[in-house]
Amino acid sequence: MAERTSLRIGVDLGGSKTEVIALDRESGKELARRRVPTERGSYDGTLRVVRELIEGVEGELGRAGTVGVGIPGTISPRTGLVKNANSTWLIGKPFDRDLSAVLDRPVRLANDADCFTLSEATDGAGAGAESVFGVILGTGVGGGLAVHGRLVRGPNAVAGEWGHNPLPWPGRDELPGHYCYCGKTGCIETFLAGPALERDFGGGIPAAEVVRLATEGDDKAEGVLSRYEDRLARALASVINVFDPFVIVLGGGLGNVSRLYRNVPKLWGEYVFSDAVDTKLVAPKFGDSSGVRGAAWLWE
Repeated sequence: MAERTSLRIGVDLGGSKTEVIALDRESGKELARRRVPTERGSYDGTLRVVRELIEGVEGELGRAGTVGVGIPGTISPRTGLVKNANSTWLIGKPFDRDLSAVLDRPVRLANDADCFTLSEATDGAGAGAESVFGVILGTGVGGGLAVHGRLVRGPNAVAGEWGHNPLPWPGRDELPGHYCYCGKTGCIETFLAGPALERDFGGGIPAAEVVRLATEGDDKAEGVLSRYEDRLARALASVINVFDPFVIVLGGGLGNVSRLYRNVPKLWGEYVFSDAVDTKLVAPKFGDSSGVRGAAWLWE
C-alpha cells in the first residue's frame, strides 16, 4: 500500500471528456495529465476508459497512487448506487464498487462540482474565504458548497444541486420551461447548461461560436447572451439568498466567458434580498483543471 500512496490520482468524468491527473503526494506538484473523449452511453466503456487512463499515467511515472473520481452525479447514501447523473448511463450503478474492483484498490467518489469547489476553496480562487459556492456551467449545471475549506455534505448527498431547482422569477416566455432529464420542467440546468444556450440561438451553432459572434457585434448572439446573463443572475441570487457565500467561482465551459464576471454582478442586486451585494464572482484559478485536481485531493 505504501507504493500506492506515492501519488494522488484524480479523474474527472465529464459529459464530453474524461481527464486524469497525477500529483505528487507530498508536494501536490502535477506530474502527469491525460484527457480523452468520454465513452458516452456505455457503462462498461466508462470503466475501461478510466482504468486505461490511470494505468497510463502510473505506467508513465512508474508509480501508483490513491484514486479519487469526480462524477456528474453522486452516490446515494441509501442505495449505494449512482443518482442524479446527467451521464444517465451511470444511474443505478455501483460505480465506486465496480471501479474499485477493476482497479483492485479503494476509490473515493464525489460529485464533479464538489471536486471543483474543493480545489478552488483549498488553494484556488476562493482560498481563504469563509464560504465558497462552486458552479459548473457545462454539459449540465451543478454546484458545491465549502465552508472553511471543507465540503458541505448533507444527509441526502445533494448539497449545492441548484441546477435542479426551478429558474427563479421566470418571465412568461420562460414558462412552463423545458423538459429536464430529471423528469421536471423549468430546471435551472435547462436554461444555463451549454446545450441550452445553443438551443436558444438555434441552428446547431456551438456555444463558443455564439460568444464569438456576440463579441463581433451580432445582434442575435448578443440577445442570447444577455438573456443568459439575466437568468444566471437570477439563479445565483437565489443561492445568495439562501447560503450567502463570500465567493462564487464559475467553472465548466461557460465559466470561460469573461463578460459574465462583469455583467452578472450588475444584475443580481435586483433579486438579492439585501441593500448591497458584496459576494465576489470570480473565475477559477485552475480553470478546467479544478475538477480533476479536487478529485485527486479527495484522499487528503
